[in-house]
Amino acid sequence: MNQELIVRRTAEYARKRMEDEASGHDWWHAWRVWKTAVRIAKKEGADLFVVQLAALLHDIADWKFNDGDVSIVEKDVRKLLEKLCVEEHVTSHVCEIIGNVSFRGAGVKARMRTKEGMIVQDADRLDAIGAIGIARAFAYGGFKGKEIYNPNILPGKHKTFEEYKNAESTTINHFYEKLLLLKDLMNTETGKEIAEERHRFMENFLEEFFEEWEGRRYLQQQ
Repeated sequence: MNQELIVRRTAEYARKRMEDEASGHDWWHAWRVWKTAVRIAKKEGADLFVVQLAALLHDIADWKFNDGDVSIVEKDVRKLLEKLCVEEHVTSHVCEIIGNVSFRGAGVKARMRTKEGMIVQDADRLDAIGAIGIARAFAYGGFKGKEIYNPNILPGKHKTFEEYKNAESTTINHFYEKLLLLKDLMNTETGKEIAEERHRFMENFLEEFFEEWEGRRYLQQQ
């Protein structure tokens, strides 16, 4: 089976698994990460085959789903790639990337070992910031029943994955606990360039949010 056909079959599998997902981690998120990862990989000179497979499947084993069972990367992803006759060293590389792609707290260092993994991680993080990132943050907050904002709940800087995973917070706090940190966590030069503008967009959004929350503009007009 040639690589192009394997990528197409993998995309079909990802779409079927994720098309009805409502938390912002749906098929179109995977599609955007795929396209962004390819864009970065071409500029950074990485293995496009590995990057595409990992980007398409990166959320299949996300800790936020599957009742926290991250071993599903071995149960489902490996099974799929073996069925598609992907070579073992490629399958292992893809599984390694998927197992380490997620953000796990401000104080938890990323463990990406390869350029391909760094590219997929950048592409995933780029989809978490900017206009789409804002939309996804509120989609996920609603999905998890989180408040939009509560001035009595302060953002936390989580030192461990367990702290981050179990924290009770609000969607606005999520910007300070994760989204605003991502610009400085980009691995590649291409990722850093794309992140700059998206980061500024989020800063402008938060400035407007708090202006409206406090009613400052209305008060200034009186």
